[in-house]
Amino acid sequence: MILIFGGTSDSLDICDWLHARGHEYIVSVATEYGEQLAKQHAEQVICQRLDEAGMCRVMREKAVSLIIDATHPFAVEVSANAMNAAGSMNIPYVRYERSSGEADHLHLVRDIDEACRAAAALGDRIFLTTGSKNLPEYVAKLPGKHVIARVLPVADVIVACEQLGLLADQIIAMKGPFSRALNTELFRQTGAEVMITKESGPKGGFAEKIAACQDLGIPCVVIRRPPLQYQNVITDIGELAQYTIYMK
Repeated sequence: MILIFGGTSDSLDICDWLHARGHEYIVSVATEYGEQLAKQHAEQVICQRLDEAGMCRVMREKAVSLIIDATHPFAVEVSANAMNAAGSMNIPYVRYERSSGEADHLHLVRDIDEACRAAAALGDRIFLTTGSKNLPEYVAKLPGKHVIARVLPVADVIVACEQLGLLADQIIAMKGPFSRALNTELFRQTGAEVMITKESGPKGGFAEKIAACQDLGIPCVVIRRPPLQYQNVITDIGELAQYTIYMK
């Protein structure tokens, strides 16, 4: 059995490639939306946010003999857990990434300073999903821009926003989690031209933010974590043949 960690369009293409060659596989995704898509390409789908122990359990129960990591480039926690689980279970691991790198609408930066410079060049209405902690720095580094801040609906936080000069139409006071559909509607209603976020794990709703930007064609500026060192990286689906040649 081949275990695919999915949630991307690439993972669906991999499913089709494996199906055409008669391989047995199961897809693991973290969201209901991902599950809906995966079920169109796979008979067996797990919809659950698996930690390392959970991955090991699935590998044992499903007699997994190969792991294909086709998660989003920013899902570093999932990839790290998958590599660790594969190592502890002595199962081959292969990471699939497109040779073109990141999606066109993503702009990867190292810190707030770079994020503000990139966003300022991409649009005038800038939607921040980075919380309130560093809001003064963003406001100071985005002079003349219409900054829209999504923050917790807490009195002290809203007061702090007002003290920074933000008006009512620049403050979105809501508590997550935020779905892809809700993010899309908020970006549309506020007229956002660019979004700034931090690379976070599944609990931070990172994938849902990125997907919403992609839906609307809005550039997304991402403050990255240190890069993850993947094992056995391939950039073409055809390269999977070397890992599956003796499998059925």
